[in-house]
Amino acid sequence: MTNKKIHFIGIGGISMSGIAYIMQSFNATISGSNIVSNDVTDKLIKDGLNVLIGHHPEMINDADIIVYTAAIKEDDPELVKAKKLNKEIYERAEFLGKLSQHYKNCLCIAGTHGKSTTTGMVSLIFLEAKLNPTIQIGAMLDEINGNYYVGDNNYLIMESCEYKDSFLHFFPTGSIITNIDDDHLDYFKDLQTIKKSFNKFINLMSENGILVKNNDDKNSDNVENNYKGTIITYGINSFADYTAKNIIKNDLGHYSFDVYKNNNYLTKICLNINGYHNIYNALAAIALSYNYIKDIKVIKEGLEKYHGVDRRFQYLGTYNNAYLYDDYAHHPTEIKTTLDSVKSIKHNHEYIIFQPHTYSRTKEHLDEFASILSNFENVIIAPIYAAREINTFNVSEDMLVDKIKVNNKNVIYLDSYEKIKEYIINKAKPQDLIISIGAGDANKIVKELVSN
Repeated sequence: MTNKKIHFIGIGGISMSGIAYIMQSFNATISGSNIVSNDVTDKLIKDGLNVLIGHHPEMINDADIIVYTAAIKEDDPELVKAKKLNKEIYERAEFLGKLSQHYKNCLCIAGTHGKSTTTGMVSLIFLEAKLNPTIQIGAMLDEINGNYYVGDNNYLIMESCEYKDSFLHFFPTGSIITNIDDDHLDYFKDLQTIKKSFNKFINLMSENGILVKNNDDKNSDNVENNYKGTIITYGINSFADYTAKNIIKNDLGHYSFDVYKNNNYLTKICLNINGYHNIYNALAAIALSYNYIKDIKVIKEGLEKYHGVDRRFQYLGTYNNAYLYDDYAHHPTEIKTTLDSVKSIKHNHEYIIFQPHTYSRTKEHLDEFASILSNFENVIIAPIYAAREINTFNVSEDMLVDKIKVNNKNVIYLDSYEKIKEYIINKAKPQDLIISIGAGDANKIVKELVSN
């Protein structure tokens, strides 16, 4: 891969852009295209990369290697031309797998929920320990000023997604499984199929590998079947190798707790992020890091420097003295943690803007979405974010509204971002809390309010 000309189709994706930047450290010449402009493409262009918006088959001509994201269709003009010219072609995960082989230690953070946060925590711990890791994360992390960090080839810390079995292309030497849930059911048949995929991922590691898993997550029970390497567990509610005790929450919703390893006190952690679920993410990061960094003071210092990644219950600012937040949650389990975070913060009234992400997920979890969303005070439903899909699932926003209304009458569907923005402008009062929830682009509503 060194000194190659590499073209990325869909370079505006958070993972694709990170890989592109890392490849520059291999003296690769980078080009890329993206169907629409976004914050990522703007940054790539500003940083001097050859990035064009739209389809540009002519960019394929001089490329040695073509990398494309899973969202790219088979009839994409650039991909079609690459095949016609017999170029060396890789789907994103395949290429990331090849990249991972260039590192002595490949630490993969996997799981249905909490991957980006836990990857960020592990990254800051290793940076604090001055181990100079290379980092690839699926979100923006302020402490590294982006979604990647180029270190040496001793440690690669990478977020590892299960969608379409992507992580089965990787070569982990150590891994974390944060939890397992029934998500991405447009690809996986059911929860059992998802568990089998995680089992395959775990067994990619050799007997010298290290698996860190959540002992409180029932769906992760026995997922390590046939794995002969080291298994380390963490948890709060059950016996585990690493546990959190004496848990306390402050007025900001930040938790502090004592960490025990095999019932022996290690240290006290004071998190600088909101949410009970982040105790689990912190324990996972500690449990993995302690295998490589024996100085618990360094681990503590690195972890307590973590202030969150982009779009994970992220505080954006105020509008009319109302607090504005954004959260990437797009699965009922994730929204439950967002609900807990919202309720932990002192405020007057709350308004959530929920944008369902993909028709398949909305249809599959319709009742669960309605159940958890009805617990918020005021709910605004935004148009479903289609992403890679067309609506062949016979699902609509009104169906979700009707189900929420059974338990909460304060719900409304507004069919444009402009209408939602005007609704919030008319409703927001000082000390109210307004939050956009979802993996789509409805967060631009609250961002625009901040700019006002």
